[in-house]
Amino acid sequence: MRHLMRAGLIAAMFALPAAAFAQGASPVGTWKTIDDETGKPKALVRITEEGGVLTGKIEKLFRPADQDQNPKCVKCSDARKDQPIIGMTILSGLKKEGNDYTGGQILDPSNGKTYKSKASLADNGSKLEVRGYVGAPMFGRTQTWQREQ
Repeated sequence: MRHLMRAGLIAAMFALPAAAFAQGASPVGTWKTIDDETGKPKALVRITEEGGVLTGKIEKLFRPADQDQNPKCVKCSDARKDQPIIGMTILSGLKKEGNDYTGGQILDPSNGKTYKSKASLADNGSKLEVRGYVGAPMFGRTQTWQREQ
């Protein structure tokens, strides 16, 4: 009887870290976006999931003190035109496909353009590789976002 209890405790000890990793292996959460050209942080984006579809909204911008701290998307051509960038949905429609998230769109508020998007987790879920592209994924660029704690 003691062996069964001990075996059950040991099994539970190994199952808990696996369950914790499974919960962390999702893009849901807050991410610091890193500019792929400058290497500097640009924004905090909160990714949520509803009905298996991921959406990302900008929560904060990292801008120099001499720049507008609450800019609007003046170059957007859709309903987001002249709307505040903070609080704006910039990532939408991503759905899990194997180890990746595909079929989405991402907005670049600096130029107002919307691109097809895909994403994948890296480094045990601490990084998110987000790719925006035109046509095929090979015609685009990737940013590495860092998970915020």
